[in-house]
Amino acid sequence: MTHLFERLSAAARPLASRPTTSPAPTRRDVLRIVGGAGAGLTIALALPGAAPTAALAAEEADDGKTFAPNAFVRVTPDNTVTVVIKHLEMGQGVYTGLATLVAEEMDAAWEQVRCEHAPADADLYNNLFWGAVQGTGGSTSLANAFLQMRRAGAMARGLLRRAAADAWGVGVDAVDTAAGQLIHPETGERVPYGQMTARAARLRPPSPESVPLKDPEDFTLIGRADLRRKDAPEKVEGRAIFGSDVAFNGLLTALVLRPPRFGGTLKTLDASAAQAMRGVRAVFAIPRGVAVVADGFWQARKARMALKVEWDESDAVRVGSKALWDEYRDLADTPGQTFRDDGDVHAALAKAASSVVEATYTVPYMAHAPMEPLSAVALRTASGIEVRAGSQVPTLDALAIAEAAGVRPDQVTLHTLYAGGSFGRRATPDGDVVAEVAAIARGLFERGIAAPVKLVWTREDDIRGGRYRPMALHRLRGALDEARRPLAWHQRVVTQSILKGTPFESVLIKDGIDGTSVEGVIDLPYAIPNMLGDLHGPDPGVPVLWWRAVGHSHTAFAVESFVDELAHAAGADPLVWRMDLLADHPRLLGVLMLAANKANWSTPLDAGRGRGVAVHASFGSFVAHVAEVTVSASGVTVDRLVCAVDCGLPVNPDVIRAQIEGGTCFGLSAALRGRVTLDDTGKVVQSNFHDFEVLRFPSLPPIEVHIVPSAEPPSGVGEPGVPTVAPAVANAIFAASGKRLRDLPLKLG
Repeated sequence: MTHLFERLSAAARPLASRPTTSPAPTRRDVLRIVGGAGAGLTIALALPGAAPTAALAAEEADDGKTFAPNAFVRVTPDNTVTVVIKHLEMGQGVYTGLATLVAEEMDAAWEQVRCEHAPADADLYNNLFWGAVQGTGGSTSLANAFLQMRRAGAMARGLLRRAAADAWGVGVDAVDTAAGQLIHPETGERVPYGQMTARAARLRPPSPESVPLKDPEDFTLIGRADLRRKDAPEKVEGRAIFGSDVAFNGLLTALVLRPPRFGGTLKTLDASAAQAMRGVRAVFAIPRGVAVVADGFWQARKARMALKVEWDESDAVRVGSKALWDEYRDLADTPGQTFRDDGDVHAALAKAASSVVEATYTVPYMAHAPMEPLSAVALRTASGIEVRAGSQVPTLDALAIAEAAGVRPDQVTLHTLYAGGSFGRRATPDGDVVAEVAAIARGLFERGIAAPVKLVWTREDDIRGGRYRPMALHRLRGALDEARRPLAWHQRVVTQSILKGTPFESVLIKDGIDGTSVEGVIDLPYAIPNMLGDLHGPDPGVPVLWWRAVGHSHTAFAVESFVDELAHAAGADPLVWRMDLLADHPRLLGVLMLAANKANWSTPLDAGRGRGVAVHASFGSFVAHVAEVTVSASGVTVDRLVCAVDCGLPVNPDVIRAQIEGGTCFGLSAALRGRVTLDDTGKVVQSNFHDFEVLRFPSLPPIEVHIVPSAEPPSGVGEPGVPTVAPAVANAIFAASGKRLRDLPLKLG
C-alpha cells in the first residue's frame, strides 16, 4: 500500500457526499474528525506548519504547566514525556519506533517516555505519504514520520534549553541535555525536564524545518537493539486494552447474521424465536445483514442461530474455486491490458523458439486471520456517536461511521485502541466493522435503548465474511539467447483488482491497471532486454482487500520461481544467475549476497535436501531468503530460513528482527498451508484455524535475520519479509527433489 492513498482526499469525497439524515459535511468536516483521546493542548498544534503562540499553549494545557510544543510531544511536571503516536499499534512496534525518534532528538531518558494513540484528526496526524488521510498501512509508519517525529523531539529539546537558559541567566549554548535532564556544565547544576515545563510552555516554538537535528554519529537510542518495547509491559501484564477488552456497565453484545454467499441480501426475516429468548434486547436489519443484540455473547450467539431468514441471492456469487481457476486459465490464453513493454518480446520469443521456457503459477484467496478477532464498541446519543476500535484508517472509518450512524462527521468521536494484528484487515475502504457497529448503535438509539454495544465478529464470521487476498494466476514465457543468457520475459497476470469498486478507483487505477495487481512485475529489476507484462482483472464478486505485502505476495512467488527455472534451463547456479542480472541494483545484490553467505550457499547438502533462494524489493526495502528443506516420503520439512534485509537506517533492530521473523512465519504459513476456497455453490469452505491452517511453533524452522547497516532513510519492515518465503521454499524443494511446484500452497504429489 505504499503511496496507495496519494490524492485520497479527493477519492474520499464521494463517500462524504452521500445523503444522511444530517447536513452534508464540509471539506473541513471531512479532514478533521474530532477525536476523543483527550490530548488537550495538542489538538491545535501541528507539525509541520506554523506553531501556535505560547499564550494559546498555556491556555489549552490542563494545568498551565504542561509543556506541549507540537502535536506529538507533551512534558508534564512529573517529568513524564508523552509521545502521541499517529499510527495504529497493532503489534508491529510503531509505539517503540516513533517514540525512539522523539526521544533521540529530545535527549529524553527511555524510561520517562510513554505513548498514547493520537485522536482521529487528519489535519494534525495524517500519513505524509497519503495526503490528507490519517492511516497506517503499506509499511509506511516509520518512513513517513521519520523527520516529522525527530523534528518534534528536537523542537521540544530546544525550547527546554531556552527555558533553562532564561532561568539560569546564561546563553542557550551553555545548556546541555542528557537522559531527560537540563545541565549547566560550568556549575554542575542539573534539573529534570519536568521542572522547566511551565517556563518552556510560555516560549514561542520555532518552525519545525528550522530546528537542527542530530548527526547520526551522535545517536544514543536510534540503532540500539536493547530498547524495551513501549507496549510490552502492559501487554505482558494484561493491562493493555484491545477492542475485545472494552467493557462498560450495561455494555451489550451484538452479532450479525450475514448472507451465506457474497452479494446476497435480506429478503424475509422471522425473529420471533430469537426475540423471545432471555437476554435478547433487539433484532433488526442493517445494510449488511441482521443484527442480534443481547446482554452477552452466548445469548446473542444462540439468538442468531434461532433466526429464520430467507436471502435474496439473485445477485449472489454462485461459482466455485474450480470454475474460477478454469476462467482464469482461459483468460491467460488471451492478451490482457499491457502495463510494461520493453523491446520486442514476441520477436525475441520467436527467434529463440528452441529455448523457450513456459510456466504457470497460482495462488489462492487468503484470509488475514489476525489473532484478535474483529470488534468495535459504539454508543449513539442525540449529540453524536462515540466509537472505540483498533482503527487502521481513522479518517475513512470516521466517514463510514458518520454515514452509518446518520450523523455529521464532526459528531463522531473515534478512540483508537490497540489491535491484535491486522495485516490489512482493519483498513477497509467502506469502514466494514465500524460501519456495522455504528448502524447497530443507531438502531438501538432509534429504539430507545441507551446503552453502548460491542459488535463481535467470530473467527468464522471473518474467515467466511470476505476481504481476502485475491487469487492470482501468472503465466510466464521466457527465452535464452545463444550464450544461455536471458533474452525475453513475458508475464501475464490474471487477478482481481483490489481497488475496483472502491472510492479510490477513479484516481488510483491508471489506464485500466490496478498497480497493486502488478507491483513487483511492472518494476522487475532483472536485466532482460525484452520484457512484456499484461493484466486481466476478472471480477467474480468475492470481496478482496490488501493482505500483508499486497500484490508482492503473489508476484514475487511467480517471478522468483521463474527466475530459478530460467537459471536451471541455462545450466547456471540460481544464485550466480541472479547476481549477474542484478549488477545494476546494489541493494538487492547486497541482501542476496549476505543471505547466501550466512546460509553457506556453496556447502553441499545430503541427498534429499536442498537450498533455494529468492530476492525481492517491496515497500522501499530489499529482502532475500535462503531456505533449506528436506524432501522425503512423508513430505516437505523446512529446516532453516536465513533472511537478509536492507530497510535503510535500522531505528530499532530488535523490532526489525521481530517483524521480519513474523513476516517469514506468515509467508511460510501461506506457502505450506493457507488457502480459502469456494465450493461449487459459491460458499466459503474454511471457517476457523482447523481448516484455514497457520503454522504452529513446533512446525517452524530456525529463522535467522541479518540486517544490512545503512544510512539511507528508513523503509518498511512489516510486509517485506513475506514475499520471498514461498519462492525460496519452492526453489529449495526443486533443488532437493527435482520437482517443480508452481501452486500455493506447496504440495508434493
